[in-house]
Amino acid sequence: MRGRRRRSRDLIAFALIGVVLAAGSLAGLVAVLGRHTPVALAFHPAATATAPQPANYDHFDFSMLWLAVHHQPNLPIPAQAAYLVDVDARTVLWMKDPETSRAPASLTKLMTAIVAVDDAGSLDKVVTVVPSATHVEPSLMGITAGERLTVRELVYGLFLDSGNDAAEALAQGIVPRERFIRQMNQKAKSIGLTSTHFVNPSGLDAAGHGMSAHDVAHLAAYLDKYYPNLAAIAGTKTITLPATDTHKAFPMQNLNRMLWSYPGVTGLKTGLTDNAGGCWLATATRNGRHLIVVVLNDTGRSAEDAATLLDYGFSVRPTLDFPIGWFSSPA
Repeated sequence: MRGRRRRSRDLIAFALIGVVLAAGSLAGLVAVLGRHTPVALAFHPAATATAPQPANYDHFDFSMLWLAVHHQPNLPIPAQAAYLVDVDARTVLWMKDPETSRAPASLTKLMTAIVAVDDAGSLDKVVTVVPSATHVEPSLMGITAGERLTVRELVYGLFLDSGNDAAEALAQGIVPRERFIRQMNQKAKSIGLTSTHFVNPSGLDAAGHGMSAHDVAHLAAYLDKYYPNLAAIAGTKTITLPATDTHKAFPMQNLNRMLWSYPGVTGLKTGLTDNAGGCWLATATRNGRHLIVVVLNDTGRSAEDAATLLDYGFSVRPTLDFPIGWFSSPA
């Protein structure tokens, strides 16, 4: 429903732009659309930030108005879906089938981490690994039944190793698994994800498990603003969790190679399953600008296509200053 409202709002705005441009003036558009002017947000706020109540949190409405005038270039992106947004301008810069729900693979783990933190109340809460959490397909963190790790340590395994065992340990070690999955879907609904449904915490292929490219970008923006500690973990290149009395050592290297190869990338997650194909979600900061790019079902090219879209995103500079700044030319 919210997705339809967003599209209806932008369709009305497109029509208004056409009328105003034909008249040679954008003055009227300011009055009509002024209420949509967003407030710029810091990409990594203070670590003390907490998730707001659904009634007052930032809903991250990414507008397509800029595309109404600056038609997107024909970039060679073979992904089934792609979505590029400027977070500060709240503007869509490039898109391809952004609303269709499809298998998201391990991009699911963003919500797993969020709900785990919500349930635990602290990254330092200790979780005991139950045997069933280790009976999953790779990728794996390598935890063993009976080991005791903090939520923070499991989140490192969740993001860097993309550990399906870490996902299950979080989903089963704090509240009952069925409740955890229900909370994932409740959280998705409460923050405005309209094409998302979770069946498991890992992102392994399952009937009915899906997200749209738009929802992935929305969730990434939400995590980055309200869960900065999780964003910082997702952006860690390498780490070794030392052995303790309750678990062995865990050396890790992030599977997100763009952290090394693309200047400005700060996170966030990769994914690959048979149904999902290659998936890539990247957050990037350059010259004070913050972009999010999502590519879904792009096997063999997901990182390269994410980089191509980021290159394009940083080459243009949309603003919300009427009447001139909105239609600024590529930088």
